[in-house]
Amino acid sequence: MERLADDDLSRLLLIRCFERKLLDLFGQGVLNGTTHTCLGQEYVPVALRPLLGHDDWVFSNHRGHGHYLARFDDPEGLLAEIMGRKGAVCDGVGGSQHLRRDRYLSTGVQGESLAVAAGVALRLKRREPGRIACVHIGDGTWGEGAVYEALNLIALWRLPVLVVVENNGIAQSTPTTAQLAGTIAARAAAFGILHQRLDTPDISEIRGSAGPLIEGVRHSQPLVLEFVTHRVGPHSKGDDTRTPETLAQVRDWHAEYPDRDQLARLEALAQERVDALAAEVAARPMATWTAA
Repeated sequence: MERLADDDLSRLLLIRCFERKLLDLFGQGVLNGTTHTCLGQEYVPVALRPLLGHDDWVFSNHRGHGHYLARFDDPEGLLAEIMGRKGAVCDGVGGSQHLRRDRYLSTGVQGESLAVAAGVALRLKRREPGRIACVHIGDGTWGEGAVYEALNLIALWRLPVLVVVENNGIAQSTPTTAQLAGTIAARAAAFGILHQRLDTPDISEIRGSAGPLIEGVRHSQPLVLEFVTHRVGPHSKGDDTRTPETLAQVRDWHAEYPDRDQLARLEALAQERVDALAAEVAARPMATWTAA
């Protein structure tokens, strides 16, 4: 078993605890609107966290709580934002999807971030060489024209952009196989942009593979980094259109492939250590919030 640092494991547990807390609050009827949890995908931003510097930009999407919590250890501020409470990241006007903090931006508009990131990356290349713009998108976002307009300029101008694709196999309610012709790798290749596919959730392995490639991005070699992952929760709080059989396969994935789900694997093989760290997470103010 991979030996995760306590900081990495704590961050994984924090994100999963946060997302479960949101679903619990929705179930109580005290949290309104919509939200998109990243249950099952927590390892992606946690793995990338030390590979991105404080002065790098991160552009997130609608399923971005994990991205935010990997960058900022601030579940209280994020929950306050979603709940519209005092102490919120953006004074409660951004909600679950639209956040801005320092060099972190998120939006629920599919494909929008990649075009904005291209502009930011152009400035970084001219004024702050060595800094990069990291953009998180999903497999469904490859159906947006803005993605290709942005990739064209990113490739043409050799902009320092890292495109992180969280390919969870379903675009809201449409399986990727039913809406994406060809492959993401081939689409990146059409622009002459380097592509790397990562099928593993092993954080050390991800960092070993992605680290040198991200250093290349800092030298104006744009990169599409595709993570093959699974979300174990619904698209948005309760609108999962997958069949019971498909959901059972997703939730039991770690039983069939025990090296896949980081937390399930660690909970099975290092329960005492996981329990101790989980208790620390549960003691944070965020974990005890209610409607009061």
